[in-house]
Amino acid sequence: MAIPQFLVDLRAVVGTRLLWLNGVAAVIVGDDGRILLGQRVDDGRWSLIGGILDPGEQPAEGLVREVEEEAGIVVHPEVLASVTVSPVVSYPNGDTSQYLELTFRCRVVSGEARVNDDESLDIRWFEPDALPELEPRILHRLTQALECKGETAFVLDGQPAELAVGAG
Repeated sequence: MAIPQFLVDLRAVVGTRLLWLNGVAAVIVGDDGRILLGQRVDDGRWSLIGGILDPGEQPAEGLVREVEEEAGIVVHPEVLASVTVSPVVSYPNGDTSQYLELTFRCRVVSGEARVNDDESLDIRWFEPDALPELEPRILHRLTQALECKGETAFVLDGQPAELAVGAG
């Protein structure tokens, strides 16, 4: 899997210590209601398409970049559906990371979905009632995005909460 150069440079300094990183993920809904998922090279599991933001990159722009790089399509982020924190992830090389996960619901603007880089074994559309096995956390984020009515889901004081977009 491609590791961004900024992360390679950072790892040269901090080694395998825990890094806090920003990640984006797309729940891509086709005009026919099907959901686009990618099968990961590293563990063979089906998941949302997304990746790590580059330093200074706007989240929605990073999401559009990641989806185009991985799936060959251009998407339009419609809503920030959830903001969550991943568990600590330990990689085979000893690196550890934890991610602020920004999950967006998106629609396709152009292109035909396909494996477009070395991070995916397969890219495929699924009916919402016929999804492949997904990690429970991924399925929860996907469900939140599909059910999102314009409010962002997050956790406050250990409990799920919602914040109206634009409220303040």
